[in-house]
Amino acid sequence: MLLSKLEEKDFQVLRGPLESGRQSPKLNGVMLLFAIPLEILTFFLAHAALMWNSSHPYKEQIFYIHLIVEIIIIFLSIIYAIPAVYKRNEKLQYLMIIIVSQNLFGITAYLFTLYIVGKSNASEGSLLMFTFITLLLGIFVFIGTCVRFNILLKKGQYRKGSKKDELRGYFEKNSFVSLGVFGGLGALYIIQYIGRNFDGLSLDSIFIAILCMGIFYTMIFVLPEQLVILYCKYRFDSLNFEQNGRIKPFRDENGNIIR
Repeated sequence: MLLSKLEEKDFQVLRGPLESGRQSPKLNGVMLLFAIPLEILTFFLAHAALMWNSSHPYKEQIFYIHLIVEIIIIFLSIIYAIPAVYKRNEKLQYLMIIIVSQNLFGITAYLFTLYIVGKSNASEGSLLMFTFITLLLGIFVFIGTCVRFNILLKKGQYRKGSKKDELRGYFEKNSFVSLGVFGGLGALYIIQYIGRNFDGLSLDSIFIAILCMGIFYTMIFVLPEQLVILYCKYRFDSLNFEQNGRIKPFRDENGNIIR
């Protein structure tokens, strides 16, 4: 089902993080600046501390691509942390929040796993197969999450006053159960794959690799909701903020404000 067929009230629960101020433009600007040293640190740890000991066949290409991406992200993060900029470009600032979070906790965590696994005695073919399978599993997680999210929207579970709103914790628990199923199967496969193909890895290295892979899949799991919120910010005025920092009111079909 296309999102364009849904009404504004079908997305109203997504206003929750915005109404609470956790995702206000001002706080997002602070988070963009705060993320810069974290990105530099994790980039250094991934590429300087782990890459050169890894035998992954495409490690140098990955390094240069990620370096360019990091430079662009840091530059744009500084730009969209400036009040005069983000007040006029709130939607693009939220897009930057998505990119920064996915890069910091998703892509970099995945690179940690690749480089750690690359420290083993596995062949280049095994490393490439590992890369392909883990990315393919990530695609399955993304598709599965999109389908789940679409079903909830279609059922009206994101309407204000609906069961989704009243019993949000229950549905979120079910959501994490589905993540646990994907993540558990993925972790089991990764453990078995590493055990069969990668000699020379210590238990702590295997643990860190699996932990980072779990973080990567978790970020993929939350990506659809991030993208839907971004879509709603472009389509509906009620998911955006006034110049004074207050979120714009939600209105019904007649233009009346709904509290």
